Amino acid sequence: MRQSHTLSMKSLFGTDGIRGEAGRFPLDPPTVSTIGSSLARYLANAAGRRPTLIVGRDTRESGQWIENALIDGANAAGAECRSAGVITTPGVAFLTRSLPADAGIVISASHNPYHDNGIKIFSPSGRKLNDSIERLIEGDIFNSEKQNRATNPGKLLSSTREGEESLQRRYLTFLSDDIGNGLSLSDLTIVVDCANGASSALAPALFAHLGARIIAINDQPNGRNINQDCGSLHLEALQQRVVAEKANLGVAFDGDADRALFVDSNGKYVDGDATLWVLANHLQMKSQLRHNLVVATVMSNIGLEIALRSRAVRLVRTDVGDKYVLEELLRVGASLGGEQSGHIIFPQLSLAGDGMITALALLRALREQEKSLAELTSGFEAFPQVLVNVPVREKRPFADLPTVQQIASETEEKLSGRGRLLLRYSGTEPLARIMIEGQKQSEIEDYARNIAAVIRQALG
Repeated sequence: MRQSHTLSMKSLFGTDGIRGEAGRFPLDPPTVSTIGSSLARYLANAAGRRPTLIVGRDTRESGQWIENALIDGANAAGAECRSAGVITTPGVAFLTRSLPADAGIVISASHNPYHDNGIKIFSPSGRKLNDSIERLIEGDIFNSEKQNRATNPGKLLSSTREGEESLQRRYLTFLSDDIGNGLSLSDLTIVVDCANGASSALAPALFAHLGARIIAINDQPNGRNINQDCGSLHLEALQQRVVAEKANLGVAFDGDADRALFVDSNGKYVDGDATLWVLANHLQMKSQLRHNLVVATVMSNIGLEIALRSRAVRLVRTDVGDKYVLEELLRVGASLGGEQSGHIIFPQLSLAGDGMITALALLRALREQEKSLAELTSGFEAFPQVLVNVPVREKRPFADLPTVQQIASETEEKLSGRGRLLLRYSGTEPLARIMIEGQKQSEIEDYARNIAAVIRQALG
């Protein structure tokens, strides 16, 4: 008998879909099968016909059986499912939009270790699934304990290796011919860290097709080595290899390749903020930076804001999460946004962050400006930053705490436009988080200690 679960109805789908340990609720075979059948049923009711689903996965050893269980449930509910095999998250979003399909499903836990997995669902626009359908699916999961469902991983009923390769080629052709149109990478040496993930077969082929000399590392997935001491979370090996090979640059993807980070020819780390700086300058030079505006999150370094201001470009900040960046991009009609983590969005090209699109855009800037990555990142200087967590009894609004408001105001006055203070509570732990950026590390550490003491006195 299945274990009873007391999670709330809104607790399964987060901002990145469902994620957890593979094999355990909600990523056990019966629940995964229910997700497939539930999604297929709601899409069929909405469309009045048999829905088509695109399914793709990263390289985790659990990916195949999760895909089988999901397709088993979806097929049983009348859906037609096409598997793209191992493909990136933005690759599934592209296929869903371009075929078109009624929904795209990605089986991945992005940058998490191999024993985790996840299910993320895209609408035909390439955006993540509507919250209302997520709530309906969650309702089916929690209310179907006695429903007749598969108890073992299902069979892959509607896929062939030939079909998978066809869908993967379709995505690579879009990247090379549409995004990479006219871009030659000849005479460039690029080290590509695939994180033993979904980009392992795709990214080296893409850049080589455009003429680059490619040195691929961490491109031999075995089901368990995804993100293990490699990729965008662990750049040390990439930095060393770029220098050793005298390469022009290095690019690191995460497990599902929706983000990319870079290393210049000197081995210097280029994060998402520096990437936004390079891309904003390039788009502005081509009169393609809409409204002279870039969207980023509250975690982007104030150095980016100051650097952009020097080019008369405004930085608009959102809450942490690519979902919020995309919402703001669409609301204001901007052409560039992203996160410090390397998740960059070009809404005119794709509503999903795509690490390979980001890499192609950066490489185009290098080629068209005839400069190195180190030269393109000059003018941006990340300010020193300090992060302090303070345990609290309760999470009262900071505005209701006069002593905290007073020291926060005094600190902001001292920073006076050349630094930044961010106070917020953790979403998952009883912690107040203090983030300060400024010109001197010792100075901002003092500010953070003083604020922490006041918060501790008020709430500790």
